Amino acid sequence: MNLLSGEYECKLDPKGRLVLPAKVKGSLPQETGNQLVLVRGFEPCLVLYPSSSWRVIHDKVMALDEFNEEYRQFQRNFFRGMTEVELDNIGRFMLPRTMLRYAGIEKEAIIVGMGNRCEIWDPERYDAFLIKDQKSFSQLAQKFLSTDMPLGGSAAA
Repeated sequence: MNLLSGEYECKLDPKGRLVLPAKVKGSLPQETGNQLVLVRGFEPCLVLYPSSSWRVIHDKVMALDEFNEEYRQFQRNFFRGMTEVELDNIGRFMLPRTMLRYAGIEKEAIIVGMGNRCEIWDPERYDAFLIKDQKSFSQLAQKFLSTDMPLGGSAAA
């Protein structure tokens, strides 16, 4: 599978559409076609998933027990604003106004490839969320990438 990667500065057109960078579009799984899913991020950003990647996450969240109040609350907030978007023939897609407000995006955006998904940020908010201190970043790398951590999981307790 191709990984969605890179960091791209983009401008929204007057209708609130964004052009997906050619490198990102070319890295989408073939089975996705032009179908993508846009959701609110846990941080103040938007997250764009290829439909095939989204199905895995969707199924995991939907498998939570609907009779558990905490699970329902999570599902309600997780799916809030979820929008299926379709790329047009030049790779543009519409960003709903409610989603733009949530992320604070007005005229410019940063698209950040995150492997199986892309984050879409307001440039100023993105800069504020980045780690500024290299030592802190190095410590996180040591914590998360140390050789005693199993791949795809968390460290043993």
